[in-house]
Amino acid sequence: MNKLLKLSVFSCLLAVIASCSPETKSEKAVKNYWPNAGVTYEIFIQSFCDANGDGIGDVKGVIEKLDHVSDLGANAIWFMPIMPSPSYHKYDVTDYKAIHPDYGSMDDFKKLIQVAHEKDIKIVIDMIINHTSDEHPWFLESKKGRDNPYRDYYVWAQADTIQDFLDKKTVTLDSDNIRQWHDPGFGKDYYYGFFTGNMPDLNFDNPKVREEIYEIGRFWLEEVGVDGFRLDAAKHIYPDDRAKDNHNFWNEFRAEMEKIKPDVYLVGEVYDMKEVVAPYLTGLPALFNFDFHYTLLNAYAKEDGMMLAKKQHEILDFYHGITENFIDATISSNHDQPRLLNELGEHKDKMKQAIAILMTMPGAPYLYYGEEIGMLGKKPDENIREPFLWDEKGEDVGRATWIVPEYSTDKTVQPLALQKEDPESYYNHYKTVIHLRNTHPALATGSLNLEEQQYPKSVMAYERILPDQNLMIFHNIGGKTVEVSLPEDYSNVIYRLKGASTKGDKLTLPAYSSIILDK
Repeated sequence: MNKLLKLSVFSCLLAVIASCSPETKSEKAVKNYWPNAGVTYEIFIQSFCDANGDGIGDVKGVIEKLDHVSDLGANAIWFMPIMPSPSYHKYDVTDYKAIHPDYGSMDDFKKLIQVAHEKDIKIVIDMIINHTSDEHPWFLESKKGRDNPYRDYYVWAQADTIQDFLDKKTVTLDSDNIRQWHDPGFGKDYYYGFFTGNMPDLNFDNPKVREEIYEIGRFWLEEVGVDGFRLDAAKHIYPDDRAKDNHNFWNEFRAEMEKIKPDVYLVGEVYDMKEVVAPYLTGLPALFNFDFHYTLLNAYAKEDGMMLAKKQHEILDFYHGITENFIDATISSNHDQPRLLNELGEHKDKMKQAIAILMTMPGAPYLYYGEEIGMLGKKPDENIREPFLWDEKGEDVGRATWIVPEYSTDKTVQPLALQKEDPESYYNHYKTVIHLRNTHPALATGSLNLEEQQYPKSVMAYERILPDQNLMIFHNIGGKTVEVSLPEDYSNVIYRLKGASTKGDKLTLPAYSSIILDK
């Protein structure tokens, strides 16, 4: 069968399914649960879509591909840094009120927001306020001397007052960064930069700095029209021994932003255990759940089905002890971790099941661009952020070329255009499970109930419950088939993955299979 005939047959098959299945996507059936439980799609613009042919992804390229986000079923986009910066990743900002020229103009970005909003897609941007670039005008002024008006915008100390720190090598998150105090070349005064020397920390004890930050937030909400911010390094506004100052700052930041936009969305990066993370919820109502990612991987490694379900239940209970109004931003991957498919040993069945787990668990899930086509990538970070493959190489006019990919190449990753026509592709699987979540309220907003019944070790079992809908979910994350008793009253199969089946009072779960039942 030639390629055109195959595509025609597949298209007809999809049309027949769409006309017959009660679970097929319709405008009325799909509900937007964002921000509390909706799906957010993370984009690194540099690698997403290149509209002008210079090799670098840009804002106009994103506009061209907004239908991809809609078709996938996502409700919002989080953009990694978009502001001017000397680095490819742009986490060291030189101008907080502009778009990086490689990405386009502010008018381009406003147009993107307009078109996205017309498609019911919200826009969240990365806000990097823990530090600036060492090329930011504030820091260039700050370096000029102790009497400069911008000196106190940063954290400076004389060498003799921090000698103990200078004598001791302190390893931080970056193994190459052995010092947090950095010498600008004077030999007497040092400045503090938690991450690297080219990212000097701002001094939030200075009221002028806090007001500068609030004004930046107002600009993006009022003048540009974004819907919210992802707050980078939220734990590091103040040092770890000043955690209460951190919490108070974010409470103040939230209050200032809500004066401008009462429903502003704020999601924070606080990478730590739940006891450290939870107190931030009053200022940052959404926080990334890094435990979800790492526990998922650990559960697969140990074939321990209930490990993740129990961890998630424990975290949610703990958060409810702080506040009832929080958003659990769940992730299975992001721009800082190796690609999920690499973490799962390039195991296709695990990869498909992992997204089924993410989409059937409580929370507001985030998807990292390219995961939906099985992109690959390992450290260093550049190779986790390689260009998206839209089409076969000769046809892919939008593919970015700023980096030569090492992992996500035409030999290792099937491009989106081909995956759209393959019913067994990652892309069509992602669409299916996201649609399932968007059309079954209990999967989005239902409570999480863990079964008291004991199942084989590799089985993950839980209920998602609303007053008018009860769903029972099983995942076998092990490599062998298991059989369990079918829960009482749960007889209707609404979704199955990889051959999960029911017969009589028994449920058969092949390796890496999943099933969702309702009453």
